[in-house]
Amino acid sequence: MANYDRAKDLRAFDDTKAGVKGLVDSGIVHIPEIFVTPAITKNEFSTQNLDSCSNNNVQIPVIDLEGINIGGDFRRRRIVEEVGEACKTWGFFQVVNHGVPQHVMDEMIDGIRGFHEQPNDIKMEFYSMDPMKKVMFNSNFDLYQSKVANWRDTLACLMAPNPPTNDELPEACREELLQYSKHVRKLGHTVFELLAEALGLKLNHLLDMDCAKGHFIISHYYPPCPEPNKTLGITKHTDPDFFTILLQDQIGGLQIYHQNQWIDIHPVTGALVINLGDLLQLLSNDKFKSAEHRVLAKDIGPRISIACFFTTQLLPFDKLYGPIKELLSNENPPLYKETTVRDYVSYYNSKGLGALPSLLHLRL
Repeated sequence: MANYDRAKDLRAFDDTKAGVKGLVDSGIVHIPEIFVTPAITKNEFSTQNLDSCSNNNVQIPVIDLEGINIGGDFRRRRIVEEVGEACKTWGFFQVVNHGVPQHVMDEMIDGIRGFHEQPNDIKMEFYSMDPMKKVMFNSNFDLYQSKVANWRDTLACLMAPNPPTNDELPEACREELLQYSKHVRKLGHTVFELLAEALGLKLNHLLDMDCAKGHFIISHYYPPCPEPNKTLGITKHTDPDFFTILLQDQIGGLQIYHQNQWIDIHPVTGALVINLGDLLQLLSNDKFKSAEHRVLAKDIGPRISIACFFTTQLLPFDKLYGPIKELLSNENPPLYKETTVRDYVSYYNSKGLGALPSLLHLRL
């Protein structure tokens, strides 16, 4: 360890452009030192701790959106109440009967698996660490900023409002991305309406603030790990967006930090996970929460998850966001300074995952 040159190992891993899957394909039986996470090997990753997470009966809310637009005012009010309670208490919930067809979700997962499992010389054409690129494949966007690397590879694609041309999207998952993006964008608009109503605002309030103007899709591929007790799929973090809609397969591994313990988010067939991001906590002046979450490494897989971030971070967009004025009063003064989305995400990315929450940077 005295002779361990972390910077050299990071560069060597980056230069392969083969990601974590490249390591697995090479037949390694021990993970490289850059992935070893000391904090989890010492305490929080103990067998006892993992069992307490996986065996408890606590679960994030599952909200049924069926009949949201045809079930009358009572049905919609009920859904709004459930969403509001979930956002205050958890910052996470799952939705079923959300309007995204099952075959579209299944094809999206298959398409992402196809991208990551194609020959590396094809994937390498998309390899980049430039956060402003519209289409980007890499392993660990924060490879050089974070204290440890995570056991995953990622394809990120900007899908709105200024998407790449169809030819610029990877052929292995091009049609799947276009179809899924269309459906998840529609669901995202519905979620923005529900969130606005849950805050006591008019239905279109967040949409009129251009919160739904942009989204991009980040697709993670977690290969099986030979030493899953020594690393993580994703370090604990919050999302630096308005909210995220997550499609995950049935393998599991996603956890939320709730009431001082890690709780598994068990996959529900046909469901999508929705978690609030930092910008929604900022807009709501802490009425809604952006919860910390992480992904465990596993010795099975690959696990595939597809996160749609609703954000305008890749737009030349100077709009300032702060606590919504209609929510403020003498008893509820603003808790945060205003920021542009791009400035906030730039600060977030500069620190790497696992650092102190970036919202503290804006706290008044």
